[in-house]
Amino acid sequence: MKNSMKPIALVVAGAVAGVLVSLGVTAVAQRDARTALPLDELRQFSDVFGAIKAFYVEPVEDKKLIQEAISGMVTGLDPHSAFLDAEAFKELQVGTQGEFGGLGIEVGTEDGFVKVISPIEDTPAFRAGVKAGDLIVKIDEKPTKGMALNDAVKLMRGKPKSPVTLTLSRKGESRPIVVQLVRDVIRVQSVRSKMVEPGYAFVRLTQFQEMTTENMARHLGNFDKQGPIKGLILDLRNDPGGLLHGAVGVSAAFLPAKTLVVSTDGRTEDAKRKYIASPEDYLRGGREDLISKLPAWVRTVPMVVLVNAGSASASEIVAGALQDHKRATVMGTQTFGKGSVQSILPLTNSTAIKLTTARYYTPAGRSIQAKGITPDLLVEETAEGDITSQFRVREADLTRHLSNNKESEDKPSVPKPTPDASAIDKLKDRKPIEFGSADDFQLQQALNHLKGQPVQIAKKADVADQAAPAAKPAAK
Repeated sequence: MKNSMKPIALVVAGAVAGVLVSLGVTAVAQRDARTALPLDELRQFSDVFGAIKAFYVEPVEDKKLIQEAISGMVTGLDPHSAFLDAEAFKELQVGTQGEFGGLGIEVGTEDGFVKVISPIEDTPAFRAGVKAGDLIVKIDEKPTKGMALNDAVKLMRGKPKSPVTLTLSRKGESRPIVVQLVRDVIRVQSVRSKMVEPGYAFVRLTQFQEMTTENMARHLGNFDKQGPIKGLILDLRNDPGGLLHGAVGVSAAFLPAKTLVVSTDGRTEDAKRKYIASPEDYLRGGREDLISKLPAWVRTVPMVVLVNAGSASASEIVAGALQDHKRATVMGTQTFGKGSVQSILPLTNSTAIKLTTARYYTPAGRSIQAKGITPDLLVEETAEGDITSQFRVREADLTRHLSNNKESEDKPSVPKPTPDASAIDKLKDRKPIEFGSADDFQLQQALNHLKGQPVQIAKKADVADQAAPAAKPAAK
């Protein structure tokens, strides 16, 4: 990599991995010119390159060998660093705009396989019953064992209305599950809202895109037309993250101006940065600052933030900021734990590497990496508990994940239950929960909390089911 190479101003702040990655803004340091090149290792690389060119059973292009070497070098670092060829780089940019052709799955890698992190709501994969934790062992007739994540993403994406078959391995199932899907235009509507009861507003964010902050501000402003607001619920469940400036903007909507939202820290000075609730850190492209025009109640009304194991990166930034500043009560289950920043460094005009360059920290200095946000009130997905928790994957479960350099990476305080036949049978027949519906148990508990009524907290290892006394509403 030449010293003259200048990184473009893009940073991945969220999406767990794979299909949905995301961009923010930062600078990235150049390689230290004083670092000596490892000559012995480079000679070894040259010897291997020469051996392949001379003796491999078929001719191999130099370009392919170099790109594969770069890809292996980068992907061997952690689950979120990757080599981006021209197509992958273009897809990365398209994904942040909220529309692409595909199946609607967020994926990562685990033990050489492609693993489903979460299906996106109202997409072909979601409707077909693809579940978090499923291993994709085949895409059409191509096995995925050892396949690069970018290659798997390319196979799953494609023109709308075109068919694709996924073969899945699911924990508890003795046979592979074959799912036939039809690709669709995946339009991720990042903000939805409604009044769940008179005086109680509900806002759901499904991803942090370019326009998420502005769209959320419009939704919040519309609540004024529906009468006085007594409580607000911000739903970040299964939100894999997205743009860093989107997370800062969403946080700024609920916090006083100039409040610290998140900080980043890495090996270089450029990686050390503080982001505050200020237009300079959340506005892009000369857009109108709708956050500054929000009604006063938005920053004072009692508030609950709902999270779960699918809440990652930018979602964790928001939850952590509002929790540290005691602006909201965080409710739900332990979040995913992606607390690292990825920067895009160009190699050529059409290729780049996505490289982990920093960790991010909550206002109180907590590192979320491989740990996540622990809710103030631990509330399971249903009144009977969360039978899907045993199948959930988190950052700490990913191979080669970056360590948490400040805290232990303990698993959530509620241990995963041992899978049994009855739980698996229930999971087979269970329909996905529609977040925001009358059947949404966690939403009902959030309403109880805002009304000062008892909240049913999760079971712990040595404690039977019990109703927690109503906690005091969030800061007014």
